[in-house]
Amino acid sequence: MHFEGKEKVNAPIEAVWGFFMDPNKVAGCAPGYQSMEVLSPDHFKPKVGVGIGAVKATFTLDVMLTDLQAPNHAVVKGHGVAAGSAVDLTGTLNLAAESETVTNMDWIADVNISGTIASVGARLMEGTARKLTGRFFDCMRQKVETPSGAAST
Repeated sequence: MHFEGKEKVNAPIEAVWGFFMDPNKVAGCAPGYQSMEVLSPDHFKPKVGVGIGAVKATFTLDVMLTDLQAPNHAVVKGHGVAAGSAVDLTGTLNLAAESETVTNMDWIADVNISGTIASVGARLMEGTARKLTGRFFDCMRQKVETPSGAAST
């Protein structure tokens, strides 16, 4: 599955970058997040529960941040396994300051899910992923937007 989008965040670029470079902050907004093992600043292992229709799975992911160009660009790569299923993902984040208090974000995510969860929940996967992505960005905004910026939206 391929996803991409643009987000406008009412926060300085440094605040948005800081959020995405902190795996615990990102995980706190990830729907289904259960736990996190931080191995280094750019290598971590979150555990995430996912449900597609009637099929539920808990993925243990191995995630690396690569190609870091602070505060504008990052790539995240991950692989995860659950009972009878697997996921591979690559995400790209590009940030640009529109002003001192507004950041424009372009993102791309490519996700490949295989196994039981893919075969049983194939029809529902894309819609579920889009809904969860929306929840994530809503949470991220609540955490990084300044009170004055949030009031102007």
